[in-house]
Amino acid sequence: MHFDDTSAAHPANPEILSVSQLNQAVSRLLERNFPLSWIAGEISNFTRAASGHWYFTLKDQNAQVRAVMFRGRAQYADFNPREGDKVEVRAIVTLYAARGDFQLNVEAIRRAGVGNLYEAFLKLKQKLADAGMFNPERKRALPVFPRTIGIVTSPQAAALRDILTTLKRRAPHVAIILYPTAVQGDGSAEKIAAAIATASHRAECDVLLVCRGGGSMEDLWSFNDESVAQAIADCSMPVIAGIGHETDFTIADFVADLRASTPTAAAEMAATARADWFSLLLGHAEDLTDALRRQLNEKTQTLDWTARRLQSPAAAIMHQQLRLAATHNRLLHATVTPLTAARHRLEQLERRLQNHKPQTRMQHVALATQSRRLAAAFHLKNGICRQQLTALQAQLDLLAPQRTLERGYAILCDEAGNILRQPAAIAPPQRLTLTLAGGSAHIEVAEVTIQKDKKII
Repeated sequence: MHFDDTSAAHPANPEILSVSQLNQAVSRLLERNFPLSWIAGEISNFTRAASGHWYFTLKDQNAQVRAVMFRGRAQYADFNPREGDKVEVRAIVTLYAARGDFQLNVEAIRRAGVGNLYEAFLKLKQKLADAGMFNPERKRALPVFPRTIGIVTSPQAAALRDILTTLKRRAPHVAIILYPTAVQGDGSAEKIAAAIATASHRAECDVLLVCRGGGSMEDLWSFNDESVAQAIADCSMPVIAGIGHETDFTIADFVADLRASTPTAAAEMAATARADWFSLLLGHAEDLTDALRRQLNEKTQTLDWTARRLQSPAAAIMHQQLRLAATHNRLLHATVTPLTAARHRLEQLERRLQNHKPQTRMQHVALATQSRRLAAAFHLKNGICRQQLTALQAQLDLLAPQRTLERGYAILCDEAGNILRQPAAIAPPQRLTLTLAGGSAHIEVAEVTIQKDKKII
């Protein structure tokens, strides 16, 4: 058996697809050829999974198709579907590749017939907008302190209980007047318009609430009526519309002076909470107190400044005493501090001097020894000199004129006091003075004899 011959005898094999590839290709084909469309049918086999996804079957009299609405889209639905509901879905035609199931991926869902109602809603909205009923200029401001609040709603509505509970909690001092009316069903639009007209004619309240709880578009359709819109526009007091839930919009919401997301929110808008007023008044009181306190502080500062300018003599003396004390302290600081620094410097120098002072003890000992030796030598020398002086004095005494006079000699002097040594110097009768050992005598020379060849000394 030759495989090569067999393969050569047949053409090339075509591409073989897996089941997954096949289902994915069919899914892409369906999504490309069927655009996003609205499909009407009846819901059956509805299941809400724990993940939040909705699984159901959409059927009519002759056929059915599986459908899925994922959680990201289901959370925006304005109602919860139930078995047997007639609905319209906006979906993509596709194939669930994992099981090969033909199904619809639902993007949006609404009750059957809503499309026609929505078209009517848009037409009326455009008509009233062209008539200027939605203009912001015609909107009226709500009263700051409403004394009476009117309510147009059904006495059996849960919305009324919510409104009354909210007003009792927030503003129990406000009076409430109910204008009862049906809010859905045949003829409800005319009844709502008549209740609004009655409230406007009586003018018993300061603000009017037109309210209704949530529901389908059909349930809220009475508030999309032109007569209701005209009654709201002609109302003599401001109107707050609190109809349905936050995602619900009606013509009455656009015409009203103010729209509230819910009836409870409308009640909160109509009357400010008493606690809020008390808090506001308390805040104003605190602001006023703060302002008065600031003014008082400013006046006190002005008074203090004026008092300082009108200073008493005692205060002036005290001020001068303080200045004197401050000057005295500065003077002490200026004198004591340098003196202290100088004393410290002196101590440092003394320590340095002590450190550099030479050791003179040995020199002092040597000096004392030399002093003793010098004193001994001085005494010895002094004794010798005294002995010599005594000897010389004795010799001097022997040679002194007084000693000579005491031995009988005399000194002869002329009148001028000159000592006469030669007889020739005497000229008789010259008066002479004769000095003796015990005194002197005045004599007159009568005759002078000169010895020849004898020399008198």
